[in-house]
Amino acid sequence: MNRVRAILGILAALATGCAAGDAPPGAEGGYPHAIVTLVTHSSPGGGSDVFLREMARRLGPRMGVDFVVENVTGGGGARAMSRVANAPPDGSVFYAATPSFIFTSLMSRPANTYADLDPIVNVFLDQEVVYTRAESGFETLADVMRIARTGAGRWGAASPGSLERQALERLARAADVEAAIISHDGGGDLILNVLNGTLDIGVGEAQEIRGQLDAERLRLLAVFSEARLPGLPEVPTVGESGYDVAVTKFRGLMGPPNTPPDIVETWEGAVRDLLEDPEYREVYSGAMLSPAFMPRPEFARFIEAFAADTEAFLRESGVLD
Repeated sequence: MNRVRAILGILAALATGCAAGDAPPGAEGGYPHAIVTLVTHSSPGGGSDVFLREMARRLGPRMGVDFVVENVTGGGGARAMSRVANAPPDGSVFYAATPSFIFTSLMSRPANTYADLDPIVNVFLDQEVVYTRAESGFETLADVMRIARTGAGRWGAASPGSLERQALERLARAADVEAAIISHDGGGDLILNVLNGTLDIGVGEAQEIRGQLDAERLRLLAVFSEARLPGLPEVPTVGESGYDVAVTKFRGLMGPPNTPPDIVETWEGAVRDLLEDPEYREVYSGAMLSPAFMPRPEFARFIEAFAADTEAFLRESGVLD
């Protein structure tokens, strides 16, 4: 009888161990979801898409989560914002925020705006670059402006409500030219139209065109930063090219309204630790991304200030009444 009790005890212990091993994340203090969806308004291959996939691949094992990137394109980010604004605030769905969601919120009347999302954490600042097809014949930004002055300029940006679009509008004003600025639903489509010669130039992030740069199919003409980038010391700034324009893109995460503080704290800690990882640092430095960790309170203030400055510019330029 004692032997039977011992065997039953061992089996019970094994069963308990299996149950614990099968418990979902969060049951023992881990993350409350085994699968988390990261939503982006970017098309596959676009800047936000690349950012999310690179981050998720390294963040997943740290958080014990399988991340799924969901590309919700269209409406300049309006559809993606609504997808997240109406998701449950339980840590299962987040949005990859860039200045686009602020521009779209101000320039149109989407069902949900940036104000309907909760700031979670900022991760990077991302510098915009001006690029052209390697065989285009444009060696400098001045070459592009000469064509634009004839009325034949064709420039490409991401969605109408994007920082890239606004950067080109500011550039056209600074250069006193009128160019056709064509919007796209994401960086991937934009790159294709630069490569096939439909567009003279495109504006985007160095990371999303890295493969084409390495293959020498695209060439950089300028960067929209205040100073030259350490990873691109040979590329002049737009200011050095003669046009006083500089912009910077942020990359962070937003959640549904009323996302619980414990979920936010988990993300803050995970992102902070990830940015300090030497292997990941090598990856994001190679993509010319600048780490810019901002916890929720700081990121919330940043978003509000960015929105106020953007609205002021849009009203000054006549885009908003």
